[in-house]
Amino acid sequence: MSLSSLEGSLRERYVTDLSETRPPWDERAFDATLNGSTFTTQHRSPFPARGDDEPMYARRNGTYYHLDSHVVGEETVGHPVLRLYEVGDQDDPESVPDHVARSALPDVDRRAIRIAHFAARARGNVGGVPWDLVERDGYVYRDEEAIAASDLLDESGPSHVEHRGTIYEVEVTEETFHEAIYRADVDPVAESEAELETILRASLLDARIDRDDLSLGERDVLRRAMNDSYRESHPFSDAFRSVLKRLNRWPYLDGNVEKDAGVESGRQRRFLLYGDRYFQFTLWFASGE
Repeated sequence: MSLSSLEGSLRERYVTDLSETRPPWDERAFDATLNGSTFTTQHRSPFPARGDDEPMYARRNGTYYHLDSHVVGEETVGHPVLRLYEVGDQDDPESVPDHVARSALPDVDRRAIRIAHFAARARGNVGGVPWDLVERDGYVYRDEEAIAASDLLDESGPSHVEHRGTIYEVEVTEETFHEAIYRADVDPVAESEAELETILRASLLDARIDRDDLSLGERDVLRRAMNDSYRESHPFSDAFRSVLKRLNRWPYLDGNVEKDAGVESGRQRRFLLYGDRYFQFTLWFASGE
């Protein structure tokens, strides 16, 4: 088990300034919906989730709004997909075909090559791929302006490109996608900072612990979890069992512990109010060594 402190209030963490977010349709979606209009996006949702920053709220004229979206339809469309295949090295010019350097291409193609090369580099190798960027083993051109500005998508475009000293064959295919249609949803939820903090506590906190209620053993467990991590073998000590109960993590206590508590195998972060400070806590099973 580990605990990490969260600075400040939940409100400071979960209220967003839409004028500073990307993509730009966030603020347009908020303004349109607030004015009674329907705002939809395709493939990507308005107010997209930002990892731990969900749920999302925004403030306008003293009122706090919860930002959400709903799938209201589907569109079947075609998009060009760029894939790259390694064929040689720039240091051996006699064995590689004619090519164009990535730096000589338009911005849209430079971005596409950078993303598609992650997929090409990973084929047959052990390593990570940024799957939030890579799609279908390459890069998908979705924006019409980007498609129009691309040299790689042109019929007379280069057949090979160079990126970071490696020569890649260019493959472009037109493929079918079934994309969700999202409708933005904006709901007023609070009129003050304190009211929103109460809402966030109710929706996010998994546990609340008063330090004065703890035994010395329980305090020691939490202190060690804050400094690095705390671990025990099952069956657990009385102090650790009591802490798990206070954290509402009952599946770890009895029965088939590893199976029942295995729902947390992905190390989900959970939220704790310990005294007057917020923490994220994580529980996981270590190896039996």
